[in-house]
Amino acid sequence: MVTRKWPERVEARLKELFAVELNATDKPFTAEQLADALRRADALCPTVTDRIDGSVLEQVPARAKLIANFGAGVDHVDLSALRRVGLALTNTPDVLTDSTAEIAMALLLMSARRTAEGERFVRRGAWTGWHPTHMLSTQVTAKTLGLIGMGRIASRLAYQASRGFGMKIQYTSRSEVPRERLLGVDATPVPLEQLLATSDFVSLHCPATEETRHLIDAQALDLMPAWAHLINTARGPIVDEDALATALAEGKIAGAGLDVYEREPEVHPRLLALEQVVLLPHMGSGTTEAREAMGMKVIENLQAFFGGHRPPDLVA
Repeated sequence: MVTRKWPERVEARLKELFAVELNATDKPFTAEQLADALRRADALCPTVTDRIDGSVLEQVPARAKLIANFGAGVDHVDLSALRRVGLALTNTPDVLTDSTAEIAMALLLMSARRTAEGERFVRRGAWTGWHPTHMLSTQVTAKTLGLIGMGRIASRLAYQASRGFGMKIQYTSRSEVPRERLLGVDATPVPLEQLLATSDFVSLHCPATEETRHLIDAQALDLMPAWAHLINTARGPIVDEDALATALAEGKIAGAGLDVYEREPEVHPRLLALEQVVLLPHMGSGTTEAREAMGMKVIENLQAFFGGHRPPDLVA
């Protein structure tokens, strides 16, 4: 059972290999539909839009043995409840690394150089011509980029930023980062408070957990320099959006670029009203190449699991 519409090539391959029910309407499943899918299908293939908590998982009897997630993040799945009912869970890491790092870099550039604001300015017919002090922005080259979390996406962004723009890289991580993950980049580990206080750009790449919920709150934002920019392509709840809106409105930081939100698809109304924040519709992995590769990863996991082998991307 597939809960959303997937790329055509992936859906065609699913039809070749399995008895599959697809979601032609692309409307998100309700909790009742998710529970029904677990009762009727051998495997459920959800996405980040599907909240799979105890109320869904513990409606027995369930036929399903596997939840094969379309996406790397699994914070929408209650892992404790999953283990109680004995379901396996897989995800799709690695294949969305480049696309998400590209969006993070795009948001960084858009926020720094005020490109979204400038584009809106031109479209509404307000531009009267070039002059020396119009829409001055922040140069990115040789500035300091602070990365919160140093997984695959963050390391790829560090590579792009350092090699392409000569940026200085510093990071904070819960665990030791293998040297090979740094891709030859000269990156310095620092405590979170130091990173916030000394970075021109702060980009979030940590998972969404109870510990990281509102990691970027009013206190954290107060540590950032007034010229700094915040970039979030990780998960919305990591940022206290009300505190961010206040910090931007009061000039405590210069700008922000967001691809994810606390209560998607809802966007905080105060953020919508601010010119100095770039807002994208959760499109980090949204390239044809990445989404097709994600779907093929799901298929690999399904084939391994039902072939009696350990899935390559087993989470739980």
